Amino acid sequence: MNLDGAILLWIQENLRTPVLNAILSVITHLGDSGIIWIILAVILLCFKKTRKVGVCTSLALLTTLFANELLLKHLIHRARPIETIEGLTTVVATPNSGSFPSGHSASSFAAVFVLLMLVPKKYSIPALVFGTVIALSRLYVGVHYPTDVLAGILMGISYGFVGWRLGTFLYNRKRFKNVAS
Repeated sequence: MNLDGAILLWIQENLRTPVLNAILSVITHLGDSGIIWIILAVILLCFKKTRKVGVCTSLALLTTLFANELLLKHLIHRARPIETIEGLTTVVATPNSGSFPSGHSASSFAAVFVLLMLVPKKYSIPALVFGTVIALSRLYVGVHYPTDVLAGILMGISYGFVGWRLGTFLYNRKRFKNVAS
């Protein structure tokens, strides 16, 4: 067995409890389809003071959708851990998509990167902690390998960078500002 599998079995045998199962199931589902970050982006778009952050976050999430979910997962199509690790159980239903890279981790870190770049630390640091918990929850519930989550985090940071730079460029253009106001 490889290190990825050994880590997941260690988590299953040493960390899982009924209380944590319930808590981390809820937290992991908040990351389904990036929904918590999409809701945040929509809220940010509603207010002039936070609109630029909303634009950048939206672009980061769209980059994640296209690059991660529609391209990489289909090209790589890595089997889920439940399919390859004997004795592993999951806490939540196993998604039908490929395992690599983790979409929950990618969308969380795409949004968090933008927040770290554009909002005060009193808001962005809690978002970083929450995004990290979502990413780690994917290991706890048994639906991703550690390397899926690590790759998702790294890809998410790059998607966040793209969203931040592109959104800043577009938002600062006079014509876009008039439309977004």
